Amino acid sequence: MPGHAPQTDDEARLLAGFITQQLLGLVGAAFGLSDTELRSHPTTSTLSIATLVKHSARCAAGWLDRAGAAPGPWPAPGDTTTREDRMQEHLDQFRLTDDDTRETLLAELEAVIDRVAHEVPAYNLDERVPVPRDAPWWPRDIDFWSIRWVLLHMVEELARHAGHADIIRESIDGATMFELMAAVEAWPATDWLKPWSPPAPATR
Repeated sequence: MPGHAPQTDDEARLLAGFITQQLLGLVGAAFGLSDTELRSHPTTSTLSIATLVKHSARCAAGWLDRAGAAPGPWPAPGDTTTREDRMQEHLDQFRLTDDDTRETLLAELEAVIDRVAHEVPAYNLDERVPVPRDAPWWPRDIDFWSIRWVLLHMVEELARHAGHADIIRESIDGATMFELMAAVEAWPATDWLKPWSPPAPATR
């Protein structure tokens, strides 16, 4: 969970680093929480850290699928999935099932982080990604994005979700990003930063 994305003059690796940084922010927001805490929504939002992790992992995977298929469309011609099925898949990203445990959700997130590391550096950033037409939020005035645009969009969207997860996490137990980062990476305690640790059990 780096405080800064790694420096490199390779543009694709630089973008991969920024995407990974945001995904690791979600890992940090979930650090040390129980399944119940992950599913809780202590703010007025109906979203929890668990739903943000689930949506972010699947959203990022979808963008990687689109970029990987470029300049062809995704899904590929001949795919029989209906528009209604696609919409249901999107809605299901925000719904937790009994199978969505801390372990399974974080494993899905780690799998996407691994895909970013292996796939993004190999992209041709100027390649064209067809703009889909199956949802109302897609633009109607252009036919394609560059892969560069797609990756920058991933940074923007994932940063929003990671920041939302930070707010929810602080509402659960007061933990903030740098405390959690220090705990995840096992930093030594200093006068100005103490790694997050679980609260001591209440005594009678």
